Amino acid sequence: MSLPSEPYDVNFCFPVPDRLESERVVLTPFVPSKHAQEFVDQALLYPEIFKYLPFGPFSSLTDFLSNLIDSRVTPDPGYILFAIYDKTRPSGDSEVESKSKSESESKHPEGALAGLIGLINSSPANLVTEIGCVMILPPFQRTHVASNAVGLLLHYALNSKSPSPSLGLRKVVWQANALNKPSVRLAERMGFRLEGILKWDRVLPQGKDNAGNGGALREGDPMHGCVGRDTALLSLCWDEWEEGARERVDEIMRRVK
Repeated sequence: MSLPSEPYDVNFCFPVPDRLESERVVLTPFVPSKHAQEFVDQALLYPEIFKYLPFGPFSSLTDFLSNLIDSRVTPDPGYILFAIYDKTRPSGDSEVESKSKSESESKHPEGALAGLIGLINSSPANLVTEIGCVMILPPFQRTHVASNAVGLLLHYALNSKSPSPSLGLRKVVWQANALNKPSVRLAERMGFRLEGILKWDRVLPQGKDNAGNGGALREGDPMHGCVGRDTALLSLCWDEWEEGARERVDEIMRRVK
């Protein structure tokens, strides 16, 4: 499948930086023609990264574009994806990309593609956004990648509007399947506080039975065959950020291990 080469409109409701960068990680706005094929080639090797997400795994580039990018991301001005690059690993790292069908085409000057991360449910009217759509490829899990990617988005969202790039928002939300303990632990490690568990919060699509809350559905349920999800709701607010959370996040981002 060929992708259009013309400029891509990310259609986000806030100003979008060209890049967000720490010492070891770079985030760049996701552009299908630049990032989609390489990510899909990698994601096909690791379908488990979609276990707790309400979409995926994807069978092809067309499936990924149709059922995530074109239907969820691009039409929604509250939603933006970023490609995550690990600057400590060269593009084409044999440990990470040797299995990729497009290895010869996957070179990137920033380093190795480590996954995707997004801001979703963003609202200029309420000065809030949510970190979501976190898809870290397994070779980069339990490294500096997730903490640096999350930290960069927190700085972008919660820092006062000067210096740029920053948005000066009041709140960043994190929602995770209540069964997804690694996601909840990551959020808490990065300063998010649990607000509560939302019971029966989502109807999961068919094929996601192993991510359900285990509750039985009553007879006559209009979406019989689709299990329910309980959601852990966490948040980090501007006052917590300025009263020490920012410094703790920076310390975590600097850690080598």
